[in-house]
Amino acid sequence: MKNEITAKIKEEKIIAIIRHLGAKDAEALCGALYKGGIRLAEITFDPAGTIPAEETAKTISVLRDKFAGKMLIGAGTVLDMDYARIAIGAGAEFIISPNTDPDVIRYTKECGRVSIPGAMTPTEVVSAYRAGADFVKVFPSDTLGLKFIKALRAPLPHIPLIPTGGINTGNIADFLSAGAAAVGIGSNLSRNDLVKAGRLDEITALAEEYLRAANGGAAKC
Repeated sequence: MKNEITAKIKEEKIIAIIRHLGAKDAEALCGALYKGGIRLAEITFDPAGTIPAEETAKTISVLRDKFAGKMLIGAGTVLDMDYARIAIGAGAEFIISPNTDPDVIRYTKECGRVSIPGAMTPTEVVSAYRAGADFVKVFPSDTLGLKFIKALRAPLPHIPLIPTGGINTGNIADFLSAGAAAVGIGSNLSRNDLVKAGRLDEITALAEEYLRAANGGAAKC
């Protein structure tokens, strides 16, 4: 299963990051994203506790059932083993973190899921990969910038990178051309305001726009 998930992430390129939504709204958002061509969704935990971890787990479980065979559903902001156990218990297919925790990486791999820890410096990226990461999330990419990704890829072309933060329709193709294996996109794509307003068609249109931009202006076949 892990190899299939890894291949799907490399193929689809765009991970939609969903934050601060309950199961019902997250399902509506994923439906709109799917209609627009998005096939990867990351449901983030909320360490501040506004949305309890158990509720996030329920959302992951609901989405796994609803979109089985259609979308891959992963968990984000998995800071430690407690979150990792909850996420994998809920059925998350990939585990994304803003940090690198070797125990989380090891546990994720043991459970047959895809590990995507976060890193910022070259040393952190290499350490995460050596610990067993399948991809390394480069965060925050809006601060580090496109030039940093290009510079990082030069000595580390063997490490699949997923820049996250600040990705938009104007730069997504540049990040992918620079060698990013995929990108993570949050509120620029997963618009909670549009979900709350019931304007799901606009989210679908936005998803289509991102896919066109990722493919250099061509529609995805």
